[in-house]
Amino acid sequence: MFDFFNDITFANKELWWLLLVIPPIIVWYVLKNKTYTAELKVSSISGFEGIGTSFKQYMRHSLIVLRLMAIALLIVVLARPQSRSSWKDVKTEGIDIVMALDISSSMLAKDFKPDRLEAAKKVAQEFIDSRPNDRIALVIFSGESFTQCPLTSDHAVIKNLFEGIHTGMVADGTAIGNGLATAVARVKDSKAKSKVVILLTDGVNNQGSIAPLTAAEIAKTFGVRVYTVGVGTIGKALFPISMYPNGQYEYGYMDVTIDEKSLTEIANLTGGKYFRATDNEKLREIYKEIDRQEKTIFEEKNFTNKAEHFLPFAIAAAILLLLEFLLRNTLFKSIP
Repeated sequence: MFDFFNDITFANKELWWLLLVIPPIIVWYVLKNKTYTAELKVSSISGFEGIGTSFKQYMRHSLIVLRLMAIALLIVVLARPQSRSSWKDVKTEGIDIVMALDISSSMLAKDFKPDRLEAAKKVAQEFIDSRPNDRIALVIFSGESFTQCPLTSDHAVIKNLFEGIHTGMVADGTAIGNGLATAVARVKDSKAKSKVVILLTDGVNNQGSIAPLTAAEIAKTFGVRVYTVGVGTIGKALFPISMYPNGQYEYGYMDVTIDEKSLTEIANLTGGKYFRATDNEKLREIYKEIDRQEKTIFEEKNFTNKAEHFLPFAIAAAILLLLEFLLRNTLFKSIP
């Protein structure tokens, strides 16, 4: 009940001033009762001894109370109590994003914790969690490329697929052009207003049939914006250099070489941006920056509906006036 009154507003709040008529009415009634007397001459009052105050006498002021309550309720009616309900119609225009991830053996380098690939997978999953309204696809590449997951809004599925990614899924090498071309193919026919590829690699293009800049031209043709991320510390890093029969790698320090020139040209050509990640935290900051730049589009419309609630107050006032009229002409009827 109290929640109902919390939602009530009044269209004519200025009419609350009419309540000021009630105190003068009360004053008038009190003064009237002090001056109003009746006189009855009797020879003796002995017959009235022992007679107490009747119920009727106690209730003689109820008529003015009923009238004042009715007046107050009528003023509430004039003030027009209303309830207002509002709601929003929100239209969401998501962004289609393809994450192209290098899984070549060099992604096992130890300059990230525990290595480049695992760090990239973890941060990518965090990025997916931050984009609940977007469709996301996953492309992996090394010497070859293929689609691990087409565009989907089921983020639980794509995150599970990330868990299963490892080096050796395709022939080793770094086919940046093929990876980008495959990513563009996944999103080129999308109807989304914004189409994005996030390409992460740690090397130089040395495999594949498509040059990186050729793939960038294709992306530009289809209106796909490409953010490129070069992964690797500055200087030397601990790389896998050979594999033991038991599947374990032997590591050694090697120079970190990333084709930053090509990655920058790809980003600039398509309207994206190139980033260099030198450790886990920097990689996380890069994905946050991409998240800030690629905003999902929201169109919001507000609707308001007002309902009048004067009728219960009007009915209550009518009942009180009717009750006063009946009592005045029956139980409290005065004799002229």
